[in-house]
Amino acid sequence: MDNVFILHLIRHAPTAGNKEKRYIGWTDEPVLPFEGENNPFVRNVWGSDLMRCRQTAKVLFPNAVYHADPDWRECHFGKWERKTYEQLKDCQTYRDWIDDPEKSVPPEGESLKQLAIRIDRAVRSLPEGNEFTIVTHGGPVRCLSAKATGHAFNQQTALHGHRYSITWQSRKAYEEGQQCISYSAAPLTANANL
Repeated sequence: MDNVFILHLIRHAPTAGNKEKRYIGWTDEPVLPFEGENNPFVRNVWGSDLMRCRQTAKVLFPNAVYHADPDWRECHFGKWERKTYEQLKDCQTYRDWIDDPEKSVPPEGESLKQLAIRIDRAVRSLPEGNEFTIVTHGGPVRCLSAKATGHAFNQQTALHGHRYSITWQSRKAYEEGQQCISYSAAPLTANANL
């Protein structure tokens, strides 16, 4: 098991937009105050360049160098950014997207296929090594969980402040699209279930 490839994916702590149940894909807003289990031994963390991921990483990994990469961002929701379900529920394009996000795209936004390509590029650009801690968003976590388990994107869960640890037999196994050999989830923050 020396050459296993492990991604520890952490969805950022909640923001005001999350609390209001808004789509805040590329909207850059801070996290709400939160308490988290910090790990002073992690030296490097990768993740989204957006403020909510940087701030979450700073609390959880106070001694780590943060390697920001816009490829780890959330799906871009286009004209739906900052909107809520209540504001969009009567829009047929939105209903189509809710029913089948793999076939529909937010207006002026990003498709799930585009998100998957971008996240795969982010994983492949990680430096040499076998184990990485990544602070990102719900979409990327769900995207990688779907790839790892072979289940649909809609069947995946990504709660705020949770760590999803996914292990592949090797980095090559990840790159070839093989399913993971281990998958686990654990809360890291006190208000993780928002």
